[in-house]
Amino acid sequence: MHKRFRVQVAMRVGALAALVGGAAYLIFRHNLYLPGGLLGVCAIPVGVSLVRYTEKTTRDLTRFLESVRYADFTRRFTTDGRGPVFDDLRDAFEEVTAEFRRLRAEKEQQVQYLQQVVQHLGVALITYQDDGEVETMNTAARRLLRTGPIRHVAALERVSDDLAEALRTLDSGDQAMVRVEETDRTLQLAVRVSRFQLQGESHALASIQDLRNELEEKEMEAWQQLTSVLTHEIMNSVAPISSLASTASRRLQPDGRNGTITADQATDAREAVDTIQRRSEGLMNFVDAYRSFTDIPAPEFEILDARALLDDVEHLLRAQIEEQSLEVTVSVDPPDLTLSGDPDLLNQLLVNLALNAVQAIEEDSGTDQGRIEFRAFVDRRSRPVIQVEDNGPGIPDDVQEKIFVPFFTTKEEGSGIGLSLSRQIMRLHGGSLSVRSTEGDGAVFTLRF
Repeated sequence: MHKRFRVQVAMRVGALAALVGGAAYLIFRHNLYLPGGLLGVCAIPVGVSLVRYTEKTTRDLTRFLESVRYADFTRRFTTDGRGPVFDDLRDAFEEVTAEFRRLRAEKEQQVQYLQQVVQHLGVALITYQDDGEVETMNTAARRLLRTGPIRHVAALERVSDDLAEALRTLDSGDQAMVRVEETDRTLQLAVRVSRFQLQGESHALASIQDLRNELEEKEMEAWQQLTSVLTHEIMNSVAPISSLASTASRRLQPDGRNGTITADQATDAREAVDTIQRRSEGLMNFVDAYRSFTDIPAPEFEILDARALLDDVEHLLRAQIEEQSLEVTVSVDPPDLTLSGDPDLLNQLLVNLALNAVQAIEEDSGTDQGRIEFRAFVDRRSRPVIQVEDNGPGIPDDVQEKIFVPFFTTKEEGSGIGLSLSRQIMRLHGGSLSVRSTEGDGAVFTLRF
């Protein structure tokens, strides 16, 4: 395999040696300087040819590495008849560059595919660098924001200053609601940002959705539910009051014969008036409950110790716990967990959840040993979470969707305000209140801060 290369090298080395030797012989033995000088001059191109021939492989390798470095796979490699070993080297170079070309083409196809997917998504998406330079803005984003392609997030200030500020300042995973008022439309934009590192550079992906229609539908549904509950409660009180007032009026009509009322008439009238009083008090209690739901004070935030907060709730319910011989546990992880909130409002919320658990266990004849567990911990995003769990009868699936609706209740003497008030308190804290329950297997209420 190496024969041709060796022959070429040997021929050049032999020629070079003969020329140099001949020049030395003529000059030093016979003092023939001119012929010796000519032979020496002839040796120079032979030496250069030898060096170039032997360095050709190094140059080819250097060219190959440069083509890889600069992603230039259009270069071709030739062997110039230097033998099979160089043919093998050329073939290896060609195979590697062909593989690089294939991988680059495949990568470009994937990029084009992803770009097509992003452009056809119905959700508005914007990707940009940490300095605000926009990399991608899909069709849905341009259509929603009524703008053409932009180079920088700052260009969105002409749509909304709040939107541009949200894209610049939101942390990864956070969401903000941005209201955009235009002459012919109003947008309620939900903006969520995810930040990530790519090749050592910071990038961000923002999704933007207009929730106006969904919010209006939810608002209308909430008003319909509230109106239905208000109508039901008020009519349940006003209808008997009207009927009893009419009865009392008839009973108090004087007897036509002597102008007096009988003892039976007076008794009936008094009973009617007493019932009117009770129904009126019930109506006033309902109005007070409505007022308490709509007049929640703004939270006064403090740094609270989670253990102390839960211990206070347990102490407040000590009488009910001992009366029913309930097993109560409190766990906090980490032990020094703290959270930001209004101590009075959160205490009111947790006491309400605990009382609901106590009442649920009391009404469940199938529970041998009632148990309530308070847990405080941090989630995967290092945010405080509090849970109140009981082993009562649980909550039916069809009821779980309604228990947070104001004035909805399954209790005979319940106001239906406790859980809706609790959720409103959590919203004022920037958090959420949710429930997870399986009928017959207790319930878990979760507070996420």
